[in-house]
Amino acid sequence: MAEPTGIETLVEGEPEDYSPEEFPSEYTSESAPAGEGAARKPVTTGNSYGTGRRKEAIARVRIVPGTGKWTINGRSLESYFPNKVHQQLINEPFVVLGAEDAFDVIARIDGGGVTGQAGALRMGLSRALAILDAEVNRPPLKKAGFLTRDARATERKKYGLKKARKAPQYSKR
Repeated sequence: MAEPTGIETLVEGEPEDYSPEEFPSEYTSESAPAGEGAARKPVTTGNSYGTGRRKEAIARVRIVPGTGKWTINGRSLESYFPNKVHQQLINEPFVVLGAEDAFDVIARIDGGGVTGQAGALRMGLSRALAILDAEVNRPPLKKAGFLTRDARATERKKYGLKKARKAPQYSKR
């Protein structure tokens, strides 16, 4: 006869401390509502600084406790980035932390195009917020992927090709 593994006792009989209240009466595919502790307010004790890079763009970002005023190269957010998609992309770190209108942002951006500058600004903001209070702010920003540098850049042109990958037109004769 085989040695008992312990599984037979669970299958054959119920444990002594079993109570039906511990198990749900029905199963659903819906998840439980999210707790209130998910989006905690960041600590607004002082200034913070972060540098973000994306493609050829570099953003030097300083955040200070305030009312949500944006200054990018001496201009407002709406005038520097008129595209609503870029404005939403830039504001995502504050939305994740639930800190909209809690900080004033002063940024200097150099190089690159509009999308690259928006990505660099988002990364600079995320780094500044992560430095401000690492234990509270860093995990949600890291989970959202805002602290990861997007290393994609323009591929260089190769010898014998018209562009990075475009070959000259083939001619049979």
